[in-house]
Amino acid sequence: MTHYAPPLADLRFVMENLLDLDRLCELEAFEGLDASLMAAVCEEAGKFAAGVLAPLNQAADREGVHWSPNGVKTAQGFAQAYKQFIEAGWNNVAVPTKHGGQGLPCIAASAISEMFMSANKAFAMCPGLTLGAIEALTACASEELQTRYLPFLVSGRWSGTMNLTEPQAGSDVGAIRCRAAPDGKGAYRLVGQKIFISWGDQDLTDNILHLVLARLPDAPAGVKGISLFMVPKYLVNDDGSLGPRNDVRCVSVEHKMGIHASPTCMMAYGDEGGAFGVLVGEPNRGLEAMFVMMNMARLTVGIEAVGLSERAYQQAVAYARQRHQGSDLHGNRNVPIIRHPDVRRMLMRMKAQTEAMRAVALVIAQAQDLSEHHPDRDERKNQLAFIELMTPVFKGWATETSLEVTSLAVQVHGGMGFVEETGVSQHYRDARIGTIYEGTTAIQANDLIVRKLMRDGTGQFELLINTMRKVAETLGAEDVLGGRLSESVAHLEEAARHVRQLFGSDPEQVLAIAVPFLMLFGRVAGGWQWGRMVIAARQKVLCNEDPAFMQAKLQVGEFYAEHILVEVHGLARTVLMARCPSLAVDDVLF
Repeated sequence: MTHYAPPLADLRFVMENLLDLDRLCELEAFEGLDASLMAAVCEEAGKFAAGVLAPLNQAADREGVHWSPNGVKTAQGFAQAYKQFIEAGWNNVAVPTKHGGQGLPCIAASAISEMFMSANKAFAMCPGLTLGAIEALTACASEELQTRYLPFLVSGRWSGTMNLTEPQAGSDVGAIRCRAAPDGKGAYRLVGQKIFISWGDQDLTDNILHLVLARLPDAPAGVKGISLFMVPKYLVNDDGSLGPRNDVRCVSVEHKMGIHASPTCMMAYGDEGGAFGVLVGEPNRGLEAMFVMMNMARLTVGIEAVGLSERAYQQAVAYARQRHQGSDLHGNRNVPIIRHPDVRRMLMRMKAQTEAMRAVALVIAQAQDLSEHHPDRDERKNQLAFIELMTPVFKGWATETSLEVTSLAVQVHGGMGFVEETGVSQHYRDARIGTIYEGTTAIQANDLIVRKLMRDGTGQFELLINTMRKVAETLGAEDVLGGRLSESVAHLEEAARHVRQLFGSDPEQVLAIAVPFLMLFGRVAGGWQWGRMVIAARQKVLCNEDPAFMQAKLQVGEFYAEHILVEVHGLARTVLMARCPSLAVDDVLF
């Protein structure tokens, strides 16, 4: 596995040209922030990613985790790396200062998360889940619970997990059976089993706070009867010190295709009478509280996809430069394979899509900052509507695209890509889960259509279409990217109109083509951001500012137009035909 180089120049280009840092700096929450400070923070995070996390990645993948009845032991080097991680403060970059965090914007957290996921996804998942737990408790827990537990999560001394899935209840959360009964002392006793719990047990932190979905004795059936409980691994005394072990255990770990160094646990609650837990939020409204954590997790998984794509691209480029094989069309023998036309096409396809995903991720992150901190209520509402629309698009499109990018990295390596020693296959294996956990691609696509497109009371989709169209108009119809983007926006608008019209009469057909619609949306969103990047790069070229870097942006943008946006037409045709023959085929014929 090659050395990881943080993409600082690309991150800074997006931040300073596609985002409005001046606008953010004017917000009270980010007073004193400027572009140079953001760049410095990213540079330091990049050093940590490259120097501490990346060297552990391949060895930890080979070692995996070690389960015993006493708990889970993580791969060699993880405990020391985690200690350095929290000492450097990387665990609470965007947590508000009132809760003990550093209070930096989400755009900083997004950039930092990408680099950490690139360097070592399995490791970075642990603090990522803790941040989700902090978000859920901040939004839904009582002040008493926040005061008692948040400081330990924010400091990194304790970690958090998310416990939804059970053997019979995967995507159908309403089918969960885990039970919680009042103990007569203001708390609850939980009994049940949870599976696929990332970082459900580990040896990095002193304690683990599990956020667990369970049913109260009088709960109604389905999702309306689910409550959220916080269940600590170790009981907590009134002074904050740790008491005895709670009645919760990791009874096994999964042997997985990828993310080997991330313990994926089967958790047993209440084998000895009932695990102590406290209610978070209101009874029977646990799914609402958990969705705070889940929505953050979906954006984080999209950022994971960006990070893995970047790492795979870097490794593919490095291999293509040093691997000599064959002749070129000019008669030169034993040339580096980067001189072969199809290798160059694959590398450019990887690069173009990775940079598109990164730009979309940071634009969403900026909207998060504005939705939380802008003084104008209507502006906060509009930014939140944009986030809600784009979350399923970004999660679904980015994770599916990362499978292509990481697969192309294996292809560039040829036979050596199929050999574990090179390490490139790890990126593909680690990326494969992204389209599955935190809601499959189909669930994201259904959410996009049913909850976002069909219930778009604010007209957010139309606002976005107009914004995209203005970028295409600025580029001009004669411009390669401008022309392709204009066509693609029109295809997206027509496809959305068709989906809305058909959904009332034939929702089954619509849901059968929901994923192609999501991928269409994602490719156009990437083209929208590439349009903005090209506009910015042209202005920089005129000023003779970093001409080689800017010329590369222009060339990659043109490639995105001719190799990615051209695919929008086919996806649009699939949506507009809205006929899925598989729906008419008898089950026995599959």
